[in-house]
Parts: sequence; C-alpha cells; structure tokens
Amino acid sequence: MRDPREIVVRPVVTERSTEMIEDLGAYTFIVARDANKIEIRRAIEELFNVEVASVRTANYPGKWRRAGRTMGRRPGYKKAIVKLAEGEQIDVYEGV
Repeated sequence: MRDPREIVVRPVVTERSTEMIEDLGAYTFIVARDANKIEIRRAIEELFNVEVASVRTANYPGKWRRAGRTMGRRPGYKKAIVKLAEGEQIDVYEGV
C-alpha cells in the first residue's frame, strides 16, 4: 500500500472549490494519475482523520500550448472531488 502523501498531491483552492465546500461539503484535490477511488478514500481518511461519503474523479489531458514558434505540452492531471460525511470538515488552508 502506498503512502497517502503519494496519492494526494495537493488541494485545489479556487473560488469554485470554496463554494463547493460551503454548499456541499465536497473538497477538491489533485491526486496521482494512477490512483483509484478506493485508494483516494483511504488516503483522505488517513491524512485528515475524517469519514468520506463519496469520491468522484476526473482525468484532464495535457493541452498543447504555443510559446512563439515552439509548441509544448502542459502535463495532464487527475482531480478528485471528495464528499465528506455529515458534520465532518477539513481545514484545507492550513498547509497552503
């Protein structure tokens, strides 16, 4: 079993993710590309000592970007939206 810090890369702190925390109790994280929902659930529960209700994931492919004459590719990533059980919360701004 992998270390939870290898699975959860970083939290996503944006205006939309903050609204999701307030409205739905759902937190957004960038996770390892090869992590599955079960691994993500266990990692979040172990890192933050909370109970996870559900996990949704989305893969984002890297996009081609141009800088002058040269073309480059931005890296892809995997995002997980983790909904916590009723009454649970995570302080995502603590480590940022």
